[in-house]
Amino acid sequence: MRPLLVMDGDSFAHRAFHALPKTLRRDDGGPANTLIGFTSMLLRLWKAEQPRAVVVAWDTIGVPTYRNELLPTYQSGREFDPEIVDQLALLPALISSTGIVCGKHRGYEADDFLAAAVASERARGGTTLVATGDRDAFQLAADDVTILQPVRGVSELARIGPPEVRERYGVEPEQVPDFIALRGDPSDKIPGARGIGEKTAATLLQTYADLEAMIADGRFESEAEQLRVFLRIAMLDPAAPLPDLPDLEPDWAAGAVAAEELGVARLARQLREA
Repeated sequence: MRPLLVMDGDSFAHRAFHALPKTLRRDDGGPANTLIGFTSMLLRLWKAEQPRAVVVAWDTIGVPTYRNELLPTYQSGREFDPEIVDQLALLPALISSTGIVCGKHRGYEADDFLAAAVASERARGGTTLVATGDRDAFQLAADDVTILQPVRGVSELARIGPPEVRERYGVEPEQVPDFIALRGDPSDKIPGARGIGEKTAATLLQTYADLEAMIADGRFESEAEQLRVFLRIAMLDPAAPLPDLPDLEPDWAAGAVAAEELGVARLARQLREA
């Protein structure tokens, strides 16, 4: 069976935005570098991996999730360039025009759709490739799930499975949420446990199965409830609503028409030639 390919749309869109020149414009003068860069990466992945189908997962920018309710400072202070916000508003419809499924829903993050797609594919006995620059997704690595992590812009990808997660962090993939809860995550404004860094968090998880086992053994008594909140935030939610994912060959010609309507002739030519 060919694998299911799942892409973190926001992760690759941000990489494309910073990798390609801002001089790339649409006919109406609006920015086009993210539209071109993201879709080019999608095409390269499709050709290289020959998946049975593709899912692209998106955040809903500016809409809070349960994570914000649990921790009001979660991801606070993030500011996006208006030109990438403009293109993030256009990308899901552009990608959907090819027939590719897009996962986007109020209350869920792109990462949650990655987990939902993995769970769906596992239930049908298939394997999944998860393309993302977000290391939170390392918790999904398994014998049937490989993470494709960009290491240079959007052109080079490392393949991450359970052995690579153990090598990088010293923990099992299923322990990654506990690792994040203990160590914290500055990018998401998750504080972590007081005085616990990456090495100590890994050492603890080599002794204990998870955070709950540590708490049961009398550790982190004064921080237990807060650390449970951090753990809940770090866990990806496989309940994100995904439609059925039948085998699908993308209709790149339809994508070319959508690109022409957006005024990105260069991208339309690329899609037409795919």
